[in-house]
Amino acid sequence: MSNIESLIQEAEKKVKSVFERIEAVSYRNQKRVLEAFREHRVSPQHFAAGTGYGYNDLGRDTLESMYAAIFGGEDALVRSQLISGTHALSCCLFALLGPNDLLVSIMGSPYDTLCRVITGKNGLTAKGVRYIEIPVAGDGSCDMASLASALAGKPKMVLLQRSRGYSSRRKSLSTAEIAEIITAVKETSPQTIILVDNCYGEFVEDREPGHLGAELTAGSLIKNPGGGLAAGGGYIVGRKDLVELVADHMIAPGLGKEIGPSLYDLRTIYQGLFMAPHVVGESLKGAVLASAVFGSLGLKVSPEWDEERGDIVQMVELPSREHLEAFVRRVQAFSPVDSHVVPEFGYMPGYGDEIIMAAGTFVQGSSIELSCDAPLRQPFNAFLQGGLTYQHTRYVISELVSLLTTFRGDR
Repeated sequence: MSNIESLIQEAEKKVKSVFERIEAVSYRNQKRVLEAFREHRVSPQHFAAGTGYGYNDLGRDTLESMYAAIFGGEDALVRSQLISGTHALSCCLFALLGPNDLLVSIMGSPYDTLCRVITGKNGLTAKGVRYIEIPVAGDGSCDMASLASALAGKPKMVLLQRSRGYSSRRKSLSTAEIAEIITAVKETSPQTIILVDNCYGEFVEDREPGHLGAELTAGSLIKNPGGGLAAGGGYIVGRKDLVELVADHMIAPGLGKEIGPSLYDLRTIYQGLFMAPHVVGESLKGAVLASAVFGSLGLKVSPEWDEERGDIVQMVELPSREHLEAFVRRVQAFSPVDSHVVPEFGYMPGYGDEIIMAAGTFVQGSSIELSCDAPLRQPFNAFLQGGLTYQHTRYVISELVSLLTTFRGDR
């Protein structure tokens, strides 16, 4: 047995109890999803593609009802016309905020692409929306005292990002922490709308932000809820009147949810949703193993292997740009698609820094599939996420350990 295999097996023994907790959560989420399928009497007729205006698109309407039930809302938009999580969130923000309304970002700056939506040339602030950010606390959590101060201004909306994004300072939020924040907001400013960016967080725990009182939750189908099968799309779940306003903004006032054809076979969307609790569990186990293995090699990792997780993302800090590039390239080299491609740092729309991205995925940009990306800034952090199967992630981790060992041998 090789030294690398021994290292990984020792890590698997160490994290066994965490794996068991992940599998228990996956089981409870699978039950909830299956009950939604049963209650909605899903059958092959729901998979047919809608065309034209999409009036009475049975598959689309049933899918949206299921998303509302699964994610704790009164209503939902689940559309191929929503290109990404950022697009879904942008629709919510522009539909509900106007001149002089106050938007508060609770956990510092949101994800890079969403910053452009808020403060960019054609963003919300250019339209007269007021905007403030609450810096994270020293331990990476929500600064509750600063939140209370901001709420005194009675903001129209607060934005809560569940995942850490590219931040090395903040952590992802557990549902218990989200519940605490929602309670604080409602006690001080009950009319404030709570919008949660749920990207990377779906099915990580057995409750979603909608179950905790968030008025709106948004995300992407090529992340967790698509189960690796959805070819695109996004979702918005929440209070019925707010979802209708967002639909009017996205499509046209007075038409809203009534139109918008599904356009393609919905089977993969339904099947991906059914698979999602299991796939997210596989991804989480891979992230936990990565944390344990790379931590044992002396690298800074976040979260630690035994730390509570709010998303599927694992951060690994590398010593140099050279290490970071090699790390990301090794993930690409052991991907099922485009394994021969060599990633480089480069400009990507919506990002302030150059980005390097390993994305050898069946669906372009899918981050529920094993992927790794990093901005070109210090500290040199790689963000590893996804993994349709634990076995794939485990294999890639062994290759990354081999790579890091080679670097040490060169010194």
